[in-house]
Amino acid sequence: MNERREFLKGAIVFFPAAGVLAALAREVAGREAPAKDAGAKDAPKPYTPADHFYGMGIEIDKCIGCNLCAVACKAENRVPDEPFYFRTWVERYTIMRDGEVIVENISLGPQKETMADAREVVRTFFVPKLCNQCQNPPCVQVCPVNATFTTPDGAVIVDETRCIGCRYCIQACPYGARYLHPATRTADKCTFCYQRIVKGLQPACVEVCPTQARIFGDLKSRASRLVRFKRMNKIHVLKPQLNTEPKVYYAQLDGEVR
Repeated sequence: MNERREFLKGAIVFFPAAGVLAALAREVAGREAPAKDAGAKDAPKPYTPADHFYGMGIEIDKCIGCNLCAVACKAENRVPDEPFYFRTWVERYTIMRDGEVIVENISLGPQKETMADAREVVRTFFVPKLCNQCQNPPCVQVCPVNATFTTPDGAVIVDETRCIGCRYCIQACPYGARYLHPATRTADKCTFCYQRIVKGLQPACVEVCPTQARIFGDLKSRASRLVRFKRMNKIHVLKPQLNTEPKVYYAQLDGEVR
């Protein structure tokens, strides 16, 4: 990690932020690739961000609220242990007969159970949430130092070497998906586990999901599970009226979810 940060610090003098990340992706992918003989014809193709465009799908009816996604995310991305810091989390929605909607963040750990008369409950379900990796992200627009930017392959990233901790992006995010890291004092959020996807791996939350409620894929690939997911389901996004163009797509999303 220190070696990668040194690479960023050196590169940032010469390139805009997006260029830095593209170069970093190629450098990371190249460094992690297995060694090949000089004359080998099957050497892995270097990772090129412009060849991909990533998104995530979530099937609400498959989520069982196990919270493994949030646990795996914390371990993979060194998210602080305190229960109120998350890159991804799970909410439980309880729909009452009188129209009341009770929303609980079950990723906060043990908490007092909401007492509701089971006879008055219409439906209960879980909704995983995370940064929506918007195509028109308000967080990028408000950053005064260009620390938050969008990569060619569709991830919204925070360059912690530039971030000044002003919190503008945290306030601008309509999905509540950002926080200020207590150690670095810089903004942090989901990055689709960018350090994994440039090596052809799945994000940690997708890999551990026991019911495959999360589907990650390349929207530029016809063979992608995500492309098939979008084609075979009625798709919704959170807060569509804001025109942020999210790339986290939900199937079987209830109208009460915001």
